[in-house]
Amino acid sequence: MVDAVTIEILRNRLDAIATQMQVTLLKSAVSVVIKEGEDCACCLFRSNGALVAQSCANPIQLAIMGPAMEAVLRRFPAEIMKAGDVYILNDPYTGGTHIPDLIMVSPVVVDGAVIALSAALAHQEDFGGKSFGSMPANATEIFQEGLILPPVALYIADKRNETLFDILVHNVRMPESLLGDMGAQLASVKLGVRAFLIAVAEMGAGTIIEAMDALFEQAEGLMRRGIEQIPDGDYHFHDFIDNDGIDLDQRIRIEGKISIRGSDALVDFTNSSPQVRGPINVGYWGAYSAATFAFRAFTDLDIPSNAGATRPIKMIAPEGSILNLRRPAPVGLRTTTAKRILDVLYGALAKAVPDRAVAASSGCLSVCSFGGTDLNGQLYGCTDLVAGGMGGRPGKDGIDLVDTDITNTMNIPVEAFEARFPLRVLKTRYRADSGGPGEFRGGLGVQRSIQVTHGPIRCSYRSDRHFTRPWGINGGGAGEGFATRILRVDGSVQNIPSKQDFVLDTGDVLEILTGGGGGYGDPLARAFEKIADDLIDRKITPEAAERDYAVIGNGDGIDVDASLALRETRRRERGPVSWTIDRGNGIRE
Repeated sequence: MVDAVTIEILRNRLDAIATQMQVTLLKSAVSVVIKEGEDCACCLFRSNGALVAQSCANPIQLAIMGPAMEAVLRRFPAEIMKAGDVYILNDPYTGGTHIPDLIMVSPVVVDGAVIALSAALAHQEDFGGKSFGSMPANATEIFQEGLILPPVALYIADKRNETLFDILVHNVRMPESLLGDMGAQLASVKLGVRAFLIAVAEMGAGTIIEAMDALFEQAEGLMRRGIEQIPDGDYHFHDFIDNDGIDLDQRIRIEGKISIRGSDALVDFTNSSPQVRGPINVGYWGAYSAATFAFRAFTDLDIPSNAGATRPIKMIAPEGSILNLRRPAPVGLRTTTAKRILDVLYGALAKAVPDRAVAASSGCLSVCSFGGTDLNGQLYGCTDLVAGGMGGRPGKDGIDLVDTDITNTMNIPVEAFEARFPLRVLKTRYRADSGGPGEFRGGLGVQRSIQVTHGPIRCSYRSDRHFTRPWGINGGGAGEGFATRILRVDGSVQNIPSKQDFVLDTGDVLEILTGGGGGYGDPLARAFEKIADDLIDRKITPEAAERDYAVIGNGDGIDVDASLALRETRRRERGPVSWTIDRGNGIRE
């Protein structure tokens, strides 16, 4: 048996290798969405496709990559793999996530046998299809979203597959960008292979294989211990997605039930919406990624991030539902649905362990893919990522302007756009009063205004929470939802729904207001000094201070005596807090 010290050393060593892989990918990438947005993931797997180590990246990508490895191994069994082989895929129906997420994997071969797999996923700026960015908001079938690749060999024993490369560069709008980012992925997976082989030389293949298996058992045991601390029972919650990008008046229901029995957890989405025409469908494993992340968040954060941690968690999502779609339904905007799954499961777990409850975060990113022709007549494309606010939590305000939970991408810096593309960012500033009121306020969203300096530019825009709001909890109020509009150069204003493709001309301004997080706890209990700081920082307005917190200002700050009297009147008029969830617009549960 491998001793505990060796197991822990290997665990940290493999995590470090995955981190090195990600740094290599980020430093070598060409496109803004990878280099600045960090929309990528790197990890190591056992030879059977079980995740053993991962970088600190997007959890929705990492947890879904196990099925991707299994798809590669079905097409290219480990017995026929050779050192120097590299395989790629992106088909969401055979292990991929959505079309732009290209997965690359290479085997670690020791004495002629595969003992591990090194893999990297990177969101390509464009992979063909009807819209720049390969995520058209109005797609009705996956074939409109771009080039679909089942598992296929990119290199065989270090020999490049020239036919495949020719197919790739003839099916994308920006072949140089694609080849640059694929080169960064290749460097990343090759680094993973080399670093793993060094570990084998130092520790021995047998020791490493046994230690990896022990890590799976360790993670499963720790996750089961965490689940046992959740009281047995059935816990329900539901939430909504604005629309599917096709039927803009449709509200799409996500309903979940968590059943806890001892150290086992079952997540049941049977009562969720059937699959829809538009691209917000998500595959079973994407939904499962969100489900497992919810338990990671509500249990021990030190549980190793490997396949063992997911063993106690089962999921039901009927085939043909929005969480387990049938081909050829589109999936380009599946992140929106996966993030709403998190809201649903957080709401359900809040009923089970209320002391760990958190308010809903903004619920999605604002994502806009821009594409057009520059002054030199060359096609270009880029993607803007803008976050909202995090929900309030016990003892702490939500964080402003931060991507949360399963996506974890970075906001795109102004300089990354203005230096390379005909876009000018006029403003990126906090959106006052967007965080839900509470004893611990929800994090703020932002206002971001982007002007076109050389048009026309085709845009594919995706967000959500234009019709629903991030809910507050334990007396906290709902955060503000999203709003998006185009300020046309002729002075007209065009409101944009949460998902739409459109064209911007020279001088037009795209204005995005991202949502804030929900509040936690009774707003009438918020400390006066916190409110004073928020007023100074312009995170809340004086009107909101009086309306939401019963705080009256004077020329020098807060009138404490008048505010205490007003709070007492408000408490008497309102009565005790008898609800847990505040969805906004007068809807409380």
